[in-house]
Formats: sequence, structure tokens, C-alpha cells
Amino acid sequence: MTDRIANIWGERTPFERGGAWPVRVDQKLADGVDEADVDRWVQSACVLCSNGCACDIAVKDGTMVGIRGRSVDLVNRGRLGPKGLFGSIPGMTSPDRLTSPLIRVNDELVETDWDTAMNAIVERSRMLLEEKGTLSHGFYTSGQMFIEEYYALAVVGKAGIGTPHMDGNTRLCTATAAAAMKESFGSDGQPGTYADIDSCDAMFLYGHNMAETQTVLWARVLDRIAGPDRPTIVCVDPRDTEVARHADVHLAVHPGTNQALMNGLIRELLHNGWVDERYVADHTIGFDELRDTVEPWTPEEVARVCGVDADDVRRAVRIFGESERVLSTVLQGFYQSSQATAASCQVNNMHLLRGMLGRPGAGILQMNGQPTAQNNRECGADGDLPGFRNWENEDHVRELAEIWKVDPGVIPHWAPPTHAMQIFRYVEQGSIEFLWISATNPAVSMPELSRIRSILGQESVFLVVQDLYLTETAALADVVLPAAGWGEKTGTFTNVNRTVHLSDKAVDPPGEARSDLDIFIDYARRMRFTDNDGEPLIDWSGPEDAYRAWQEVSRGRPCDYTGITYERLRGGSGIQWPCNDENPDGRERLYHDGVFPTESEYCESFGHDLLTGATVGEQAFRALETHGRALLKPSDYAPPHEDPGDGYPYRFTTGRTAYHFHTRTKTARSRQLNRAAPKMWVEISPMDAEKLGVSEGDHVRVQSRRGEIIAPARVSAVREGTIFAPFHYGYFDEASDVAGRHTRAANELTLTDWDPVSKQPVFKVAAVRVEKIASGDGPAPAPTTTASRPVTESPSGRADDTNDAIPASVGGQDAEARSTVERDGAENAEENR
Repeated sequence: MTDRIANIWGERTPFERGGAWPVRVDQKLADGVDEADVDRWVQSACVLCSNGCACDIAVKDGTMVGIRGRSVDLVNRGRLGPKGLFGSIPGMTSPDRLTSPLIRVNDELVETDWDTAMNAIVERSRMLLEEKGTLSHGFYTSGQMFIEEYYALAVVGKAGIGTPHMDGNTRLCTATAAAAMKESFGSDGQPGTYADIDSCDAMFLYGHNMAETQTVLWARVLDRIAGPDRPTIVCVDPRDTEVARHADVHLAVHPGTNQALMNGLIRELLHNGWVDERYVADHTIGFDELRDTVEPWTPEEVARVCGVDADDVRRAVRIFGESERVLSTVLQGFYQSSQATAASCQVNNMHLLRGMLGRPGAGILQMNGQPTAQNNRECGADGDLPGFRNWENEDHVRELAEIWKVDPGVIPHWAPPTHAMQIFRYVEQGSIEFLWISATNPAVSMPELSRIRSILGQESVFLVVQDLYLTETAALADVVLPAAGWGEKTGTFTNVNRTVHLSDKAVDPPGEARSDLDIFIDYARRMRFTDNDGEPLIDWSGPEDAYRAWQEVSRGRPCDYTGITYERLRGGSGIQWPCNDENPDGRERLYHDGVFPTESEYCESFGHDLLTGATVGEQAFRALETHGRALLKPSDYAPPHEDPGDGYPYRFTTGRTAYHFHTRTKTARSRQLNRAAPKMWVEISPMDAEKLGVSEGDHVRVQSRRGEIIAPARVSAVREGTIFAPFHYGYFDEASDVAGRHTRAANELTLTDWDPVSKQPVFKVAAVRVEKIASGDGPAPAPTTTASRPVTESPSGRADDTNDAIPASVGGQDAEARSTVERDGAENAEENR
């Protein structure tokens, strides 16, 4: 295997359209360990991005010592990305793992035993329920636990306590994916599948830097590109990403203008007659309103608002209109921007207008950002009801109450579920006095961090944090519970294209750490939650019992798991839902027959106004007479709430690098990954750098109306007028004097604003100003292998990007300018056993 730090996507294995993606098995063993030394391999799947790559864990002497991809799996065909290869084992085996509960005494966290910790939690919980009621409790969870754990939390919160204040950090990354599919198709659930890459004629990637966020999926695209009949690529992204470098059309829009672009694309589709009129008539409603809404958006008007070339808009639409099979993928560039749900729905509209769903190569992937985000939504650990049930549908609530054997009135459904941003607002106001945070780090990942730190530090809230490490959030807690993680427990989870994998326990967790499932069950038993028969509300003895309970809740719903058992998942490939009597082997694609789950008795949502977020309501939705047809939902463009101006002339946007995951809780503990991207940086275009007198590596201050960050500047190919920063970097590994200043995390700058429908925060749009504060002593600590690569002056005098050394005139001596990724390539290649 080649150096997979420098060569992120590995060797090419080209294949033709309609062919099978060749197998390539990637493997990484710990230093000094050979395959012959491995005692056993334990089946699992990777949890360091949302792709869901199947893998096996190598175990030696009761310790995890390596990982390899599973060649039989439909998702990855043996491949793993750099985070999976280099971050999986170090992320779980670092010596600073939490191994015993902690409790706050005299303003310090000290070690304690489980009984003391859980008794403190239960005592405060019972007191608040008796004195303040169910609205005093809030739960904020993750996209990285297992089905069994999410479902247990849903039962505890919705049936045991009866609080509507439940959400996950999935609200921050892919709530819009679910919202857009509900609005268009009536239910969550990806229409397409990864295999559509193998058959498509064209791919449109909307705000999706696939090359860094799902590296194995991008390897699949690269193998198609390297084949004899490559798909045409269209990229919508303000940065010159690896996707953009391979694109036939790159639409580098201003952040916050996605909806304007989408309206223009649809208008051109209509004006050129690239519409399947029969499909639209038979399988959709809302065409006339959509046509009228997009009419003003000529290519020239799109160019004016979005900052792109009008002819590029025409070229992109021609590709979509003339291709027989188009796959569209969508991610954070749309989800975390202004009008997130509206813009994502327009992607759905493009496919509906062309009847391009449910067949090989013709599909949509409204992507996820985390490995188990799909399960949070399915199981109801967020604001949704389990099994994609509709909280506004009384029959759905009664059905769930019958399964749980509780009164329907206990299940919160009297108002919209409380989204994450509102949960933190209620804590700030003092109405939520008990907040339980599991497997997430909002002290780094939420917007406007100075406010979040203040909220979490309030004396009015009893804060429980359940995690692997003492994160920035855990350091603020009243009680910290040490959790078992990947490889240390058994459970199932589902990736973007509805593929379910089983992760078996490979080793014991360190010290006294417990699985999230065991912790939730322990809490439920100590709280004495019972059903209407007086029996324990949760009577499971382990993960497989929890999974069987979940299967019954999913029965007959769009995400039907009843045909997927632990036994079936062991040994072979993951299985796609729905899997039941009708689909005994799972279903690869949804909506092949043009029938959508929009019947009022069945749908997951009655929908919203995309511009205002106002709910449609059951009566108005019934009046639409959908009869299984999809909804073509339009929206006019509305400018971002914070545009450049008034002393803040630049657009600020955040994103990811290929070498880290979320707030680096796991990946920073990998020597190879952390060496590849060790510290914070910000990116600025060559034109803006010249105006500000900034050279590569110079230290700059970036200020918004909420805070500031100080970091070295990478002069990159980001579009002019836009400043980019990775959101991964917090303060846990910074010196205390530096951490105390809070000038490192990108979310010091972001604003408290969210999409009106999905309630997803707007991380991609903020107004900032930039100033140089010191000259640099070398290049910025940013990778040179990704969208963060530096630019130089080409012989023609224009800015050009490069993977070679930065000239002395920009960042210092040539030899010093190479990133650690390239400098340590030989060492990494030796480590890639």
C-alpha cells in the first residue's frame, strides 16, 4: 500500500460504466505487528466519516492492533480512508481515555465510583421532575452511537420522562438532508445508492467536498474518472477542492447564494425543454408554482447574485438536461448555508423534473456527515419519532404508545420538537436545568462559542457528559461518565445509502468505562421507569434485545429493519433497508415505481413553507391530495442574514480537512493524522492577500461581530472575498494560556442563526474582517494535498495552485515549505503495512 497520508485516495483501480468496482483491500497494523501475530479479526465498520466502510479489527493479547477493509462489502470493496486507517485504533487506545466517572466537588472534577455518579444524576433528575416537570430535562446526543443506544435514549426521553427537548449534533451536520427528503418525498431515506456512481453519465456535487469528507467514496469516483467512459462532473463550491479540479464545470458561488443558483438551474432546465412531462404529470404536484417562482432567474441574474459565469450556468444545466443518468450528492455547503432546506429541495426538484430516480445511475444522495447520523433520526433520539413517524399524526403517536405500553399523552407531540439551538436557549434562560450530553462536543462544534461556553458554565444547569475523553465540554460538566467506544461494544449502525452494518465487540473497554446502552439502561432502572402494566419500561439485557425491540418499532415503516438480523449481518456484506418480506435482501434504490410515501396517513411530515418554516398542517396537507406523488416545492431567494459590509468586508465559511474528524477527539490522537494537519490555519485568496499585505504563513486576526481567531494564513485557491477556516480545532491540546484566550476555534466567529425548516445552524455564512498581525516564519500548518493546497505565481503571472514547495517569496525556503504530509511520506509508507 502506498503512503496513504500523501496519497489520500490510494492506487487507482479503473472500471467502466456499469462494471463492478474492483476490490482493493487496505490494511494498517500497529508498529511491530505482522498478520501472523493477530489472534483474531472482529467484524465492524469504520466510524470516522459517514461513508460506513466495512472493516475487520485486528486483536492481539486482548488489544486492538490494526484494521483492514472488508472486500465482500458493497460499500467499500475493501478500501479504507486515511482517518479509518490511521485514526481508528489510536483514537480508542490513547492513554488519556476516561476510565472512571468524575464528579464536581468544590469546582473540580474528581474521580468517583459509578454508584455515586449515577445516584447524583438520578437524585437531581427526580427532584427536577417532581418540582419543575418534564420540560426541565434536555438530552443532546451524537451521530456516532449505535442503533441500540439511540433507541434506548429515545425510549427514556420520550416515554420515560416525556420531554420534547431531545436532539443530536446531527442537527449541525445533516438535519437538512432529512428535512429536504421529508419535504419532497414525504419521508427521510436516501433515494439513491453508492452504486449509482458506477452507472451514471454525470455527477453533480452540491456543496460536497467528497474528496475530503468521504475519501473512499471519492476513490470510487476517481476510478470511474480513470475508466474508459468517465462521468461528467459538475461542482458547486466556493473553494478549488479536489472535486473542482476534476470538474468539467465548477460553479464557485458566493457562500449563501445556493438558492439563487438552484432557481436558475431549474429555469434553464424548463426553458430548454429538458423535462419528462409524463413523469411530472403522473408522479408530482406543484409544477406550476415552481415554474413561476424560478422564471426571473436568468443565467445573467444568477451570475450577478452568485458571482459565477452565466455561460457556466448554461453548461451545467445542459449536462444535467442531456445526460441519461445523473447522480446528485449534497452536503454541508448547502446544509450549513442560508436557505439550506430550500436549496436542497431544488436538487430533488431537478431529478423529479427529469424523472431521474430509482434506476441505476439516476439518483440522489442527500449525504450525512457522521457514521450513524441516520440512526439518530430513525430511532427518535432527536426530535423525530421512531420509525419515521409523524409527530403531528395522532395515529402514529397512538401506535408508538401501544408498542411502548404508555399513555399517548406522555409522548411529546403537542408542539414541534425542540431543536438543538432552542435547547441551548432554554438552558440559557434557565428553564432546562438538567442537560445530558452524550458523545459530542458542543463547546467546539456549536456556533458562537463564547455564548455556548457561558451557557454550559451556568450554575442553573446540572450538566452530565458521557464521552471517551475529557473534552472541552466534559471539562464543564457536573458529572462525567466514561463511555465505551468503537470496538469495545456490540451494536449496529446505518450509513448514507441505508446500508446496515454490525460492529461486534473486539476488546473490553478501559477501566470502568461502560457502553452508552448500559448507561442509559442503568439510568432507566434507577429512575424506575415503568409501562402501563407496571413492568420496566426497558427490560432488555443486552444490545441484541434492544435491536429486536427496534425492529418491531420499524415494522411497516419506510425504514423497515425486520428482515435484518445480527445473524444475517455477520460474515457478509451490510444490508440496505427496507428489508422485509417484500424486500428480503433489502432494496438498493427507492422510488423505482414513482410512488412516494406522501399519503397523509403514512408520511413522516406534513411539510413546511420553505421560506418561512411555517408548518403546512394536517388539514392543508390532506387538501393537496398527494396520492403518493412527490412535491415540487419552490422558494424564492432570500439574501443571507449577515452579508459583508459595515467594516466586515469578507465572507467567512467553515469546513473540513481530510485528516480530521469533527473536533479531533479521536483523530488528534493519531500521530500520522495530527502530523498532517497539526494546527489551525485560515485560507485567503491571492487577490485578497495582496490587498492586505499578507504572505503565506503570516499570522492574521479574523474578526466577526462575535469573536476573533488568530492563525497562520494559507494563500489558497478559495474564491476572492471569502475566508475559509477548518472547524476541527478547539483547545484541549493547547497550552492553558493560549486556550484561555479562545482565539483558535473557527466557531468563535460563526453566528446564532439557523434554517427555518431544518433548524440547521448557518456555519457557512458570516461577515468578517482580516488584518495581518505578524510576519510568519514558514508556511501555514495546512495540508498541501487537499483543497488547502497553496497557490504560487505561475510564469504567466496569475495565481496557480501547486503541490510543490512554496517559493521563498511567499512562504520561506523551498525545502521548508513542504508540509509534513509530504516531508514524512517515506515514514508513512513504511507504517502502511
